[in-house]
Amino acid sequence: MPKVRVVCAHDCPDMCSLLAEVEDGRVVRIQGDPDEAYTAGFACAKVNRDMETLHSPDRLRTPMRRTGPKGSGQFAPITWDAALDEITARWKAIIAEDGPLGILGYAYSAHQGHMNRRLPAGLFHALGTTRLMAGTVCDTCCETAWDMTLGPVGGTDPQSVVHSDLVIAWGCDLMAVNVHFWTLLEKVRATGVKLVVIDPRRSQTAARADWHLPIRIGTDAALACGIAHILLRDGKIDRDYVAANTLGFDRWATEVLPGFAPERVARITGLSVDDVERLAAMYGAAKRSLIRLGEGMTRLAKGGQALRAVATLPALTGAYGREGGGALLLAAGSMDFQFGVVAKPSGPASARMVNHLALGEALEEMRDPPIRALFIAANNPAVTNPDVNRLRRALSREELFTVVHDPFMTDTARYADIVLPATTYLETEDFYRSYGSYRMQWGPAAVPPQHEARSNFHLAQDLGRRMGLTDAVFSMAPKEIMPLFFKGATGIIADVDPARVFEGPVKVAPPAAQEFRTPSGKLEIYSEALAQQGVPPMPVWEEDPIEAADATRWPLRLLTAPGYFQAHTAYAASPFLRKREGAPCAIVHPEEAARRNLAEGQAVRLFNDRGEVGLVLKISDEVQPGVVLVPGQRPDGEAVSGTVNMLCDTRLTDMGEGACYQSTFLDVAAWEKAA
Repeated sequence: MPKVRVVCAHDCPDMCSLLAEVEDGRVVRIQGDPDEAYTAGFACAKVNRDMETLHSPDRLRTPMRRTGPKGSGQFAPITWDAALDEITARWKAIIAEDGPLGILGYAYSAHQGHMNRRLPAGLFHALGTTRLMAGTVCDTCCETAWDMTLGPVGGTDPQSVVHSDLVIAWGCDLMAVNVHFWTLLEKVRATGVKLVVIDPRRSQTAARADWHLPIRIGTDAALACGIAHILLRDGKIDRDYVAANTLGFDRWATEVLPGFAPERVARITGLSVDDVERLAAMYGAAKRSLIRLGEGMTRLAKGGQALRAVATLPALTGAYGREGGGALLLAAGSMDFQFGVVAKPSGPASARMVNHLALGEALEEMRDPPIRALFIAANNPAVTNPDVNRLRRALSREELFTVVHDPFMTDTARYADIVLPATTYLETEDFYRSYGSYRMQWGPAAVPPQHEARSNFHLAQDLGRRMGLTDAVFSMAPKEIMPLFFKGATGIIADVDPARVFEGPVKVAPPAAQEFRTPSGKLEIYSEALAQQGVPPMPVWEEDPIEAADATRWPLRLLTAPGYFQAHTAYAASPFLRKREGAPCAIVHPEEAARRNLAEGQAVRLFNDRGEVGLVLKISDEVQPGVVLVPGQRPDGEAVSGTVNMLCDTRLTDMGEGACYQSTFLDVAAWEKAA
């Protein structure tokens, strides 16, 4: 049976090399590539079922035009030519009347191939339309905080964990989002290396760790500052490394750290004084400690300070200077590909911006000109964005001409005027660069596009040509474009021959010691850039006044995390995975359930001032009292009612203008008691 080496394009740091078995034009099996060291011959339970998504009977088969009210899901088939003619005619009319700013392209990361992910953005960049500040629903806060501390550079090579003597998964459920690192780590643990998990939830990773610290949501910066306080108190600072490689330590040590004695840190974090002391002692004794950072700790009001505080710790012990030591958030910053060739082929240097998380606000309030046309691809904002109720109201505007390109009729697509059938990654060819490791690969299509589906890349080319764009990327084949990503590249990828990428997976390695790309060339504990923005320039924990006020009104705080089989709606098409995950649920501690007289499996109402959603209740001590955990992002049709982001507002994080999902407070009651 023929096997095609492809690459998983889901939004995941692992970027697995896969073998797709094809029979009679259908993918019948997907497995991990045994010849790629990091994938190591296995794929996660989600990706193993991607042939179900590829060949789902629910796939969109043809372009569709809306025939009923927006949101109703009433559509009729049309041809591709009719769809493209209507889209380009509407866009040209808007440009003639209001200029290109009346159009917004809204494409993100459901396809991680850099042709399919970036050329739709390149289309709208070249047209000069209103642009998307992408990623604020996900990673802009943590990336900005990292860049302010270490600079735009990748972290520790995850495969160097074989040299680590202590590993801390801080806010990162490895078994859910980084399973191949977990597998490598298990081999290291067999040699006696300890794994500590710091997470408000007893995740599957935490349950299998040597030690789990169930920290209160939003207090990570306090714990990191407390560790630094103890290291300083006990003489465990690597003074030579700090002096040579950091900026601002002495000021931090005198102005901030005295306020984070173990007793105060314990009160803030909910941990015991003994646990705070023990953790600091373990960290201070390790020479090559590795912290695997999660992004979830930054999706709240003071998230940037949390990331900065934790990312500073490896500098204090000198771990950043030793192989296997340091911290890993993302690896992409050290791979300086020239993606601008597709993302910015032409167009004005700057244009009006829309924050990814504030789409509803932009659609309702933006003027001079208002947004009159919206194009959405590789994203499902009617589920994933905060303040979903407002967003859906905005998407219901009759005069808003909306096009959605997706393999399925999603909650977002139901609000479109025209829906276009999109390919999955198994039907496309593309170049992939992992963002959680230092690997790259070319992925061909396993099978041709199903039905009448077209890829993001080819759709962007079609629309670009019809709109009169003459940039070469709108007529070049993907294999012709890929070598341009390496032209002028610097650093660790400068010596990679692009031809090697067509032959199979390629691994590059960062320096054994962490490099810093800040203005000072050092890890900046004190950031002058933050000071000029009015943000505390040194890592610190401060109580957020809005969170404190909300906590007096609402007894529970929301914690969201990826589901193990339904991390987000990209997996919703697999019946097997939906069954494994179960119905969309809310998980509370037994004390909270007893207080409300709620039972396991009962339909419950989660509510606050922004709305209500209906989910199935699970009762477990995997979360602490005062917390309600909602795993995964699920479509409306699977829940009792609604989707959890209806309860979240559009507040911005302290850095990076990101979403504050974990700054949401609410209550839970029986669904039958809903008004």
